[in-house]
Amino acid sequence: MSARSLRNWKWSVSLGLVVFVNLTTSQAAEPTSVTLENVVTPSENSPDEPLLGSFSPAKAEHFLDSAALAWQKDRNCMTCHTNYLYLMTRPQTDLDVPAVGVVRDYAEKLVTDRWEEKGPRWDAEVIMTAAVLASHDAVRGDGLTPVTRTALDRMWTVQRDDGGFSWLNCNWPPMEHDDYFGATMAALATGMAPDGYAKTPAAQAGLEKLAIYVSENEAPALHHRGLLAWASTKLDGLMTEKDRQDCVEQMLALQHDDGGWGLATLGNWEREDGSPQDMNASDGYGTGFVIFIARQLGVSAEDPRLVRGIDWLKTHQRESGRWFTRSLFKDNKHFLTHAGTAYAVLALEACDAFDESTAN
Repeated sequence: MSARSLRNWKWSVSLGLVVFVNLTTSQAAEPTSVTLENVVTPSENSPDEPLLGSFSPAKAEHFLDSAALAWQKDRNCMTCHTNYLYLMTRPQTDLDVPAVGVVRDYAEKLVTDRWEEKGPRWDAEVIMTAAVLASHDAVRGDGLTPVTRTALDRMWTVQRDDGGFSWLNCNWPPMEHDDYFGATMAALATGMAPDGYAKTPAAQAGLEKLAIYVSENEAPALHHRGLLAWASTKLDGLMTEKDRQDCVEQMLALQHDDGGWGLATLGNWEREDGSPQDMNASDGYGTGFVIFIARQLGVSAEDPRLVRGIDWLKTHQRESGRWFTRSLFKDNKHFLTHAGTAYAVLALEACDAFDESTAN
């Protein structure tokens, strides 16, 4: 064989190996972009799912995208624990991911189509839609969109005379359980909205009533008090600086020996069968929520308590990319895991620990 023929043969073999490797790699890899067409519904949330072993931002993002789009595709609705919280979370890690656009479009169509033709399903739908659209507008940095403004303005039309809002009290804590949660989300929606929306006449009138509501009604859970504390960093008149610091210290004091926190310790919620809540287990929601709220209230990411909490999150991600959280109501679907994964990601991002060179 001539030297030229030998070189051509080696090149052909090398090219073949490259093509083979690329094909097998692409076949084994997860899709780079989850869409409504290719989404695969995640397996059921289970406390028995093995730990991943090595923190993976990519798997976390893939789970969030899959859970949100599968919920939208299969159920044709939005819910607090999955795609509403998704739209407040995922843009923090990737603003331009296609799945975010799909969920955003669905939320906008609630405002422009469903509400115009049939009206909202519940007052809670108005508040949550306003909140996630306002949050997304703020992250995008392009100002308050007309659709978001419409949702925010409509939010005040469903406010009660006492300043509160009628919520979905389905006994599904902590989100669909009591009216106070709705008040905190209305405050967050207003505080997160860009372009000075909180100073508009509609917002000012609503916030005045809302301030009276939260002053006359004690938060039924430390979880809700944490949300109000977060909102108070964006709006005046909801909570003093001392009350904010008292709140965050109460939450941080509930840290478990393993470095994590448990959602059950942030409230006094009852299970369907009357059995006691597990007050000893750490979970994704409790750990992520406390760390994220602490960061919003000015606690340093270098605080030893937060450092231990971040370490817990990095070592307790499951193989699917999620962080398990047991339902506070019923051992069935554990959909709080979706919210727990969102808060875990928010916490990691808030501590600049999500996109690290050592992560997979």
